[in-house]
Amino acid sequence: MPESCRLQALRCFSEGRTLPINREMGEALSTWLCPTELDRARLLDNSARIRRARTISAAAIAATLVWFARDQGWWTVLYFGIAALNLLTLDWRCARSARPQLHIAGSIVLLQAILASAAALTGGPASLVLPWIVIPTAFSAARFRGTVVVADVALGIVLMLTATLGTDWDAFLRDPEPLLVAAVLMISVTGIVYVLSAAEVEQRGEAVLDHLTGLLNRTSLQRRFEELAEQAALTVEPVSLIVLDIDRFKTINDEQGHARGDAVLRDVAYEVRKQLRSFELVYRLGGEEFLVLLPGTGLEEATAVAERLRTTLAQALPGGLAVTASFGVAGATGAGVRFDELFSAADAALYRAKAGGRNRVEVAGDALALAA
Repeated sequence: MPESCRLQALRCFSEGRTLPINREMGEALSTWLCPTELDRARLLDNSARIRRARTISAAAIAATLVWFARDQGWWTVLYFGIAALNLLTLDWRCARSARPQLHIAGSIVLLQAILASAAALTGGPASLVLPWIVIPTAFSAARFRGTVVVADVALGIVLMLTATLGTDWDAFLRDPEPLLVAAVLMISVTGIVYVLSAAEVEQRGEAVLDHLTGLLNRTSLQRRFEELAEQAALTVEPVSLIVLDIDRFKTINDEQGHARGDAVLRDVAYEVRKQLRSFELVYRLGGEEFLVLLPGTGLEEATAVAERLRTTLAQALPGGLAVTASFGVAGATGAGVRFDELFSAADAALYRAKAGGRNRVEVAGDALALAA
């Protein structure tokens, strides 16, 4: 991710402003946060469990702030209200976004900034709120990959330094222990959460990843599609499917051997993945068949994506061979987004592409009916 984009994003998040993302910057930040399909699956699959954990945490903090308010003033409850509003709307915002990782990362950084500000206003180096910055930082470890977690820990420590050194330098020099203890606590707790979460992700990867290509498999497709269908129903946005099948793949296996066939599959997966944006997903359905899932993409744009993929594969020489693929495209909008109907339409279009000579893109003839 470009350094200028990263700095602008962190600046906006820390100031509590909405991030002014253009298309290029949004793509770069989204890709940095979740560069692979498994990263995105991890981000979304953990939502229900994290929702329960953050509810428990928020209730404990709220009860403590009511106690603090007697001495510090009721402004502490106002701060909690801002944080609570952020958390209460997070799932709603994620459900309506093609890039939920941006909302989740923004929510974490906003909570860190709110807690750092509260610490600065309640004694700086001596504030009892200071260790609470650990809480949203630890949540990032359950959501994101290691590089993102390290960056968030670094940001948390910077915010701690700002809340202490920036408010009372002399007090910090006299007694730096509270900051040191809070920093060690942040690193330790976040590290523990990350290690446990990574172990779970590794086990999940065994179930949802296709080990030959590194793509998500059919097992993970249904759950993700259900989330997108719900999002489409709420936002009345389109979702499109592309089903693609490598032409004459059995001949490749028979004449070139299965090792060469495997190389073709790996290279096709790589070339397809390269052509997609960060929120567009590709799955291996089995054999030589793949599915591309395009949230927020209408039929016309999806057809253009399929044509781009067709041209790319025809020129790429996957596995060192002249390989082509056939494509079927289908799309629907809003409440019309249903997997069985979309897949059947795309698969029928794929069959027509095969029957029509292969190495071509066919669009579902009933796509407009599906969109109704």
